[in-house]
Amino acid sequence: MKVLIVGSGGREHVIAWKVSKSKLVDEIYCAPGNAGIAEFAKCIPIKTSDFDGLADFAEKEKIDLTIIGMDEPLVNGIVDVFEARGLAVFGPRKEAAILEGSKAFSKDLMKKYNIPSAEYDTFTDADEAMAYINKCKFPIVLKADGLCLGKGVLICETKEEALDGIKSIMLDKQFGSAGDTLVIEEFLVGKEVSVLAFCDGKTVKAMTSAQDHKRIYDNDEGLNTGGMGTFSPSPYYTKEVDEFCHKYIYQATVDAMKMEGREFVGILFFGLMLTSDGPKVLEYNVRFGDPEAQVVLPRMKNDIIEVIKACVEGKLSDIQLEFEDNAAVCVILASEGYPLKYDTGYKITGLDKFKGKEESFVFHAGTKDQGGDIVTNGGRVLGVTALGKDLADARDKAYKATELIDFQGKYMRTDIGKDLG
Repeated sequence: MKVLIVGSGGREHVIAWKVSKSKLVDEIYCAPGNAGIAEFAKCIPIKTSDFDGLADFAEKEKIDLTIIGMDEPLVNGIVDVFEARGLAVFGPRKEAAILEGSKAFSKDLMKKYNIPSAEYDTFTDADEAMAYINKCKFPIVLKADGLCLGKGVLICETKEEALDGIKSIMLDKQFGSAGDTLVIEEFLVGKEVSVLAFCDGKTVKAMTSAQDHKRIYDNDEGLNTGGMGTFSPSPYYTKEVDEFCHKYIYQATVDAMKMEGREFVGILFFGLMLTSDGPKVLEYNVRFGDPEAQVVLPRMKNDIIEVIKACVEGKLSDIQLEFEDNAAVCVILASEGYPLKYDTGYKITGLDKFKGKEESFVFHAGTKDQGGDIVTNGGRVLGVTALGKDLADARDKAYKATELIDFQGKYMRTDIGKDLG
């Protein structure tokens, strides 16, 4: 098989790494890819927004399967373009990708089909949103409706913070048109867990659990980011929680989308809060989480292409997902200043020390090859993942592995997976 992966981040790197282990695959391409992905795939300089260009390439090279890694192409309809041209592609169509493309849509869907989630209201007028704030208990959560690279959520501790947040999102357009509609949501208290699931439109198969650390600083302080590290499995995600979620959240969501005429085929990401009242949905994403995929896929025993083919062919019920009885921790190495202003172009050293290692990996997120040197090319630069017999072991190995890598302005949190009891 020839496989094309669309994207350029750490998520796409771990997908390419996993695909490279499939006995079904002969050649891998990635558009546009990055310096790390180039180890497993031929990187093609086609923008992820160039749907026709990507489809032309898939036709010309006789690509057997295209895997869409990123949210924006999915939300904008890349799967529809590929399917219209008879090309095999993995990911939800535009009508289904709205689950991530519009937080207002997803909240309305959960309310309509009694899928547990936080109480909320939706606004398109800033004055009405500000008036609503006067009736709220704090803290509350503000969510820009559209895609914001994981940064469109504000947790407001006071009325003043909430009013500033509304102004920033709706009037100052901090997130552009993504903030034209605003969701104001009840603040949920509990343990946060992420679960990725394969879907074929009717069947859903959940992967092992993970937990992300979104805030830039230790102790979950500072601004939200695209993710500063993850671990898997979550010690809070018990068998009982899994059984509840599968019935009332995972399958209920897939069934709801089918009822709405928006059949979901692809990866469905469930952001959950385990509250005293039971698990509730914080958010949906319609692709592998990043960096969650960097701790989930290394633990998966299955051939990923066999699973994806089953999804595309509507045969997911025939698949039994299996995961290693171990743990994984991923620490993100970021550029100093991220998620605000940061510099790029700094040489990265130490990557060669990971060659041949079986329990530690480096997944590239923001890198490029510059004259034979690998240099920084983004806010989140690398994800350093390690496997261990348990979370403490994996965490120890991951942080020791981060010491092997250096670049100017290297920044990381020091508490990923710490104090889980």
